[in-house]
Amino acid sequence: MSDLQSIKNRFGIIGNAPALNHALHVAVQVSNTDLSVLISGESGVGKEVFSQIIHSLSPRKHNPFIAVNCGAIPEGTIDSELFGHEKGSFTGAVDARKGYFETVNGGTIFLDEIGEMPLGTQARLLRVLETGEFIRVGSSKVQKTDVRVIAATNRDLLQEAHKGRFREDLYYRLNSVPIRIPSLRDRQEDIPLLFRKFVIDFAERYNTTPVQLDEEARQMMMHYPWRGNVRELKNIAEQISVLAKSKQINALELKPFLPEAPLNHLPVLASNFPDNGSGFVSETTFANERDILYKFIFDLKKDVNEMKRMFVELVNNPSAVVATQGFQDVMNDNNNLMQHDASHAAYNLPAKTATAPAPVYLQQPETVATFDHHEEVDESLNIADMEKELIIKALKKHRSKRKDAALDLGISERTLYRKLKEYDIEDL
Repeated sequence: MSDLQSIKNRFGIIGNAPALNHALHVAVQVSNTDLSVLISGESGVGKEVFSQIIHSLSPRKHNPFIAVNCGAIPEGTIDSELFGHEKGSFTGAVDARKGYFETVNGGTIFLDEIGEMPLGTQARLLRVLETGEFIRVGSSKVQKTDVRVIAATNRDLLQEAHKGRFREDLYYRLNSVPIRIPSLRDRQEDIPLLFRKFVIDFAERYNTTPVQLDEEARQMMMHYPWRGNVRELKNIAEQISVLAKSKQINALELKPFLPEAPLNHLPVLASNFPDNGSGFVSETTFANERDILYKFIFDLKKDVNEMKRMFVELVNNPSAVVATQGFQDVMNDNNNLMQHDASHAAYNLPAKTATAPAPVYLQQPETVATFDHHEEVDESLNIADMEKELIIKALKKHRSKRKDAALDLGISERTLYRKLKEYDIEDL
């Protein structure tokens, strides 16, 4: 226990939560080996501090240590940053350059946000972890390196692997020794200690008196969700140290400094998948919602097509459609709906208006004309005649202004002149 306390004092770690002590104990034990370590935890819990602890207590402590944020490097340049490149290998490569795995040879590299790494780079990293070999971008020469890899993520990499966004073989290779850092809300008893440490540091920086919390304010701070974890707590402590009017903070004075959790009032489908601890709904939710919308649209299209088919059959052969079971079902549903509406309307209308509706006969009597009768229109279908008629109408509309008429017809003015001569049309 004394060894853990000395490590806490050395690296500025505050807290006595069992989960935190367990994570520190694992980090100390694995530091003397060259095993790959995967540190998991929410953003702001101090994953990089644990990587520094492992490196400082390892035999590589006198060799280089570098921290790389994989999410901050563009996908097109991450291979060059990690493994280097040769001159002329891509646009802008004016000189050969060593990568991080080459410059940190013999030391430790910390790959933060490993879940953001592209799949192609993951394959290269797996090769380095298994054989210690890598190839520069634009080169064919295999080089060797001796680097210990410590990775960190705030995602569930196994779930990402099942979705095809992370290599499963790389996950098991990195996860030789897993270390889970608890979130701040999982160690509530450490929140007052951390807050006290931060306000003392800020008081020394700004030459002021440290603020203090009463019991009610302390309880409010302990039950706050702390989505940003230690990083958010530090920012809140700095705000209170600078902006608080009183050095004795009660719950009423503390409340304005604690932002309320954002509420989403938009309708969202319930998901069977738990969130990743960040408070955001899994994207599987939205994928399911999209599938339901697609199904609804396809079903609606199917119903519209069925209605079109029934209408065509009704027009062509009314007696045959009436005899079909599907049409009878539709008519029965319609009659039930009309009866339901009529029963409700009887309460609002006078008694004399509540008369039975006149029946509608789908089978036409013999005296009524059927749909088979149609009117024939003697109309010319000659394209030239129709074109000539349109030109004449356009000239009349624009009072013989050929430019406006041509614009209205969608043709050039030269074409209009040619058509006027072709059809022997004079200005109107």
